[in-house]
Amino acid sequence: MLFDPPLVEGRLIARYKRFLFDAELEDGTIITGNCPNTGSMLGLTTPGSRIFMSVHDKPGRKYAHQFEMIEADGTMVGVNTGMPNRIAEEAILAHMIPSLSPYPLLAREKRYGLNSRIDILLSGKNLPTAYVEVKNVHFSRTPGLAEFPDTKTERGTKHLAELGEMAEAGHRAVMLYVIQRADCAEFRICSDLDPAYAAAFERARARGVEAYALDCAVSQSQITANSLIPVV
Repeated sequence: MLFDPPLVEGRLIARYKRFLFDAELEDGTIITGNCPNTGSMLGLTTPGSRIFMSVHDKPGRKYAHQFEMIEADGTMVGVNTGMPNRIAEEAILAHMIPSLSPYPLLAREKRYGLNSRIDILLSGKNLPTAYVEVKNVHFSRTPGLAEFPDTKTERGTKHLAELGEMAEAGHRAVMLYVIQRADCAEFRICSDLDPAYAAAFERARARGVEAYALDCAVSQSQITANSLIPVV
């Protein structure tokens, strides 16, 4: 995913109301912008941190600046939760996830389960349909280790249950965790921050749900899929 036009730099003043942030631009201007991440962003909201923003000038848009990434723990971290689906699609089409490479057809946001939409649906002749749920990961508290979730997620727990239903119905069901940072070599489920999600993950795996973790190369100019890393 290439950023065009390039991102602009600033310093984070505060992130608040989950979808807003204030920042100081390099010329000293104070702006309010949109934060495309309603999660906790644990560890990624320290005032004074270097952040990078996209700028949008569409008529009627309330805030021109959008929070895209932050420098944390000595590395760049993507925070936009709209990115992982696009990164996942690029990775699948580039055959970076070998087990998903045989599928010739890819569709996005298809309805399934109980009033849900699957992020990516893969299909092909003589192939079982593959339901791929994508999750954004940017939490790391141990060097080299990415974790999900960073707070309780009832929605995520529901998705695991619905994927389990798909697996038991004879389809392929896949959890794909996209890690928007480049300093992690392993991934695990964060059981202490959300025990219910961890238990649901184990149940889903027992029902046949596959799990993969994909790390990314992150820079001011782009975020791109890098390689699969172990799920531990």
